[in-house]
Amino acid sequence: MHLSALHRYPLKSATGLVVETLDILASGPRHDRRWLVVDADGRFVTARQVSQLVLVHAEVLENGLRLSAPGLPDLAVASPLPDAPRLRVSIWKDTVDAPLVDAAADAWLSAFLQQPVRLVHMDAAARRAVDPAYARPGDEVSFADGYPLLVISQAALDGLNARLVDAGRAPVAMAQFRPNLVVAAAAAHVEDGWKRVRIGEIEFDAVKPCTRCVFTTVDPVSGKRRDDGEPLNILKDYRRTPAGITFGMNLIPRLGSRSIGTLRVGDTVEAID
Repeated sequence: MHLSALHRYPLKSATGLVVETLDILASGPRHDRRWLVVDADGRFVTARQVSQLVLVHAEVLENGLRLSAPGLPDLAVASPLPDAPRLRVSIWKDTVDAPLVDAAADAWLSAFLQQPVRLVHMDAAARRAVDPAYARPGDEVSFADGYPLLVISQAALDGLNARLVDAGRAPVAMAQFRPNLVVAAAAAHVEDGWKRVRIGEIEFDAVKPCTRCVFTTVDPVSGKRRDDGEPLNILKDYRRTPAGITFGMNLIPRLGSRSIGTLRVGDTVEAID
């Protein structure tokens, strides 16, 4: 087994970036889901509610982001200064004190999403713990849904698409499942059986299958939900569990004495438990 693709998502729910390397921190990939759109009440906004958010492209700059989207001029956004005002934002059941970004970014995003929103950043002072039911004390996560990384086997997607085509429906892209890591030369859903895995020189705990939602029905090219409800309808036939429909595995990195590691396309993947 080996890594066949790596993905990073600087702004939660926006377009994913295909990369050749990922620097891994204890809380997940560097620059992954460190920026978040929130509504007027400070509640996180994702493509579950506003599907066109997937059309926003966020490019990491040396000290911020460059935002682009159809119909709008690009906008460079600086990372907030240490003394920037902070907002208590909510993401699922968690709350995070995150610094606010320049109001120009709020106006740009509000214009594109056609509703009032704000942009916040996860700096070093913004801390968010992983669900203790699946983590060790001190484990942290970015603005990702719940865990530092997500891995999916390429064969799992291939098997799903074969079922969709057999049913006369259009296949889906890996982008609809938003993994950080894609594993090739492995059986479909091999990740279901992992407890601990070594990828390159980094070990990870495989802590919880990823339960899937309506976000998977959003076309990453059009920014619209599919009318046929796929891939969820097909997945219900063979991936339903008591916890919900699962597809992919959540990982927590174990860096040992190191504060950072690096993954590269082509790295060997080895289940060690």
